[in-house]
Amino acid sequence: MSDNLVSPFAAGIACRCPRCGEGQLFSGFLKVTPRCESCGLDLKFADSGDGPAVFVIFAVAPIVIILAFIVEALFHPAPWMHLVLWIPTIIILSLLLLRPFKATMIALQYQRGAGEGSSS
Repeated sequence: MSDNLVSPFAAGIACRCPRCGEGQLFSGFLKVTPRCESCGLDLKFADSGDGPAVFVIFAVAPIVIILAFIVEALFHPAPWMHLVLWIPTIIILSLLLLRPFKATMIALQYQRGAGEGSSS
């Protein structure tokens, strides 16, 4: 089993182990499993921090802004209608994208050998 066979983006989108591409990466919605059940990779290194949330914002915001402008130009809805439309859209899109973005970040950390920094 080679460490370089699995694309970090394929493993991330599928939310699978970054080494084997088989085992589940998450045991909960965003809780990373301690160890891959397929290859035994210790996933203690997997700390993506707030990074995935930033990238989700960068992905969701332009989509919603463009759609809001299109809806406004075509239908001229009341301001409350924009709130009713776009707040749930933002929440749903963010929740749908957070897992694969976090998994991709973890896979990229694994591929690049990222670890704890030191000051020595």
